[in-house]
Amino acid sequence: MPPAIPTCPADTDPDTMYDALDDAGCLVVAGLATPDHVAAVRAELADAMAATRVADDDPDDFYPGITRRVVALMHRSPTMRELMMHPVVEELGDRHLGPNGGKWTLNVTAALEVGPGARDQVLHREEDLYPFFPLPRPNLILATMWAMSDFTADNGGTQLVPGSHRWDADRRPGPEEIVRAEMPAGSVLVWLGGTLHGAGANVTADAWRYGVVLTYNLGWLRQEENQHVSMPLADALELPEPVRSRLGFDMDYGDGGLGFYDPRVVLGSRVSA
Repeated sequence: MPPAIPTCPADTDPDTMYDALDDAGCLVVAGLATPDHVAAVRAELADAMAATRVADDDPDDFYPGITRRVVALMHRSPTMRELMMHPVVEELGDRHLGPNGGKWTLNVTAALEVGPGARDQVLHREEDLYPFFPLPRPNLILATMWAMSDFTADNGGTQLVPGSHRWDADRRPGPEEIVRAEMPAGSVLVWLGGTLHGAGANVTADAWRYGVVLTYNLGWLRQEENQHVSMPLADALELPEPVRSRLGFDMDYGDGGLGFYDPRVVLGSRVSA
């Protein structure tokens, strides 16, 4: 029987959600973002998307062509800052990342529109950022893809290999082990950092597939996207403390002093000497 991506509604018990995610390495949660969320994100990112150059060919690179890609989303989209902190994502992040370091932070943000003619992306693991950990690695990353349009097998729905988060380094998936995420707009695909995945090929004539990737990593690991320069510091200081913490604008990860700074320098008159 071919593998499948488990699916559940947004009001599913978090323990049940995580059990399914931990077993398959991926999970679709339906209806986590409202139509208003989707419309707001698309509006907030519209100018940046429109200004993004789209390669008219599809070179044999890690990132396929015929795709719009916009980063620094925490600066550009207040609605994505809200979704970044969604209670369901917080629950899953605490379960997956919390035992390995306490605090965890936002790792990567990217809005992606995959156009007709784009090929399959090379399958990879989010945790390949940290190759010094042997496969299967400890829990280092949790990833999400928010559907801003319907995802189908034909329009570029994300490729996943359920169960691959438990594989050894020398195992390669057969075609029958690769599935494509299909979900309506407003859903979120969650996968573990060790799960093989990649953007899917868009074989439609005229349908662009729009999704937003937010990944999270342990707080003591370097973030792939430098959130400290993806958002002006003055703007970051105006955010609520839990949001700043999730972005990595704080210190004290675990029992050490990673990320220490002098608040008097950063905050100036906002704190006393």
